[in-house]
Amino acid sequence: MADDLSSKENAGHLWMEGRTLVHLRGDQERPTHMPRGPAKRTGPGFLNPAMAPARTRSVLLLADALEHDWLVKPGHDLRALDALCATGVRVRRWRNEIPAAHQSRLRITANDLDKSALEWLKSTHTRSPPVVAVNHALEDDRYERLPSGTMHDGIFIMQNDARIALMEAAYQWVDLDPFGSPVNFLDAAVQGLSRVAFLEVTATDTAALTGSSPSSQQRRYGAKGIVDSYAHDDAVRVLLGLIATTAARHDRCVEPVLALFDGHHVRVSVKVRRSRDGASDVLASMGWRVRDENGTYRFVRHPDSNQIERASGPMWIGPLWDRTIAARLTKDRAVDLCFPDEERLEHHRTMGLEWSDDDSEYAKRELRRSVRYIADAADLMSRDHTLYHMDDLPNMAGTGQAPKMEALFEEIQTAGYSAARMPDVDPFLVTDAPHEDVMQCIRKLCQD
Repeated sequence: MADDLSSKENAGHLWMEGRTLVHLRGDQERPTHMPRGPAKRTGPGFLNPAMAPARTRSVLLLADALEHDWLVKPGHDLRALDALCATGVRVRRWRNEIPAAHQSRLRITANDLDKSALEWLKSTHTRSPPVVAVNHALEDDRYERLPSGTMHDGIFIMQNDARIALMEAAYQWVDLDPFGSPVNFLDAAVQGLSRVAFLEVTATDTAALTGSSPSSQQRRYGAKGIVDSYAHDDAVRVLLGLIATTAARHDRCVEPVLALFDGHHVRVSVKVRRSRDGASDVLASMGWRVRDENGTYRFVRHPDSNQIERASGPMWIGPLWDRTIAARLTKDRAVDLCFPDEERLEHHRTMGLEWSDDDSEYAKRELRRSVRYIADAADLMSRDHTLYHMDDLPNMAGTGQAPKMEALFEEIQTAGYSAARMPDVDPFLVTDAPHEDVMQCIRKLCQD
């Protein structure tokens, strides 16, 4: 295996994601800086560049938890597990990009069942070790109770079925990023969490989550969808609802921190804490979205017989984000934390990275894009709000055209309400303004 891996490495090439050096297989094309959509898996050294924004947000959230102590007490260690780590780009970014002041508190475990992928992780991490050396001794660590594994430059690497790995130790941070649906892993993920913990879940089966594949949606998520302008938001809320009800079965409750539809996948990040009372209250945040005749919608606990054809659900109908945490996910923060300084970049070049000034500019642009609109929308997405697809507004308002988004935001704010753009591949307005007030603002702008 080692000789085979070495030959693949020699035939491969280097890439940089965030400030982390990544070695790619020779048969994988050099990624673009703005990849979109799913990518075909080609082997154990495969990197899916379209998931880079999700990995960047993971770095930002983990750093925020350590810096602001909203998950563990000040000075205490935080145990993080990537249960399906593949070649370990995410865990290596955690180890490379979390501020040095917090690295000693961060105990990282990487798990996967694919031996070849783990060998690739070990080789790459050894050849490009983190700047801050972290050496946790196994004898004073809970890792000694885990299935056999080894420590490599601050990352404990083990090969196991993810469901076993998730339940072998109590983690404060768990990342669950499978190929396809996460449904088969959710029970184990919830059971393996500490009393207070953080769970990040990715789902790439968007056809099922949006309702484009009704049978799959019903089988996996027990939901009914409608494929319209709200399908993306439905997908996020259906997955969040499943996570919340799964947690409730284990006497736990969830607090959403960030939940997004990002191109070809849904990514949900939640705080999870043990609370029987909180688990019992989960149904208060579950319901259905009913489309109204005016083109918008409302949430109800249970649709009646006249509403069911215009309803999607069941799903989470409460807030989707944490206002305080999401507001700190800014463009400047992403670049400051995840882009290397000149010294580190030059070091990567000496290792063989081909990286131009244009590459740097594109990479910074991608880092900013990974958190674009999040801080601006943090307040609205953390409380009751209404979404409008910009393409639907002309018909709703009877204007035949839509105003520029920025002008509409300003007009709504002048009227005394809040408005922002929601992060999505499509242009969505999020606001707390009543429907008729939004329509009046549109008509006014279209008449001027």
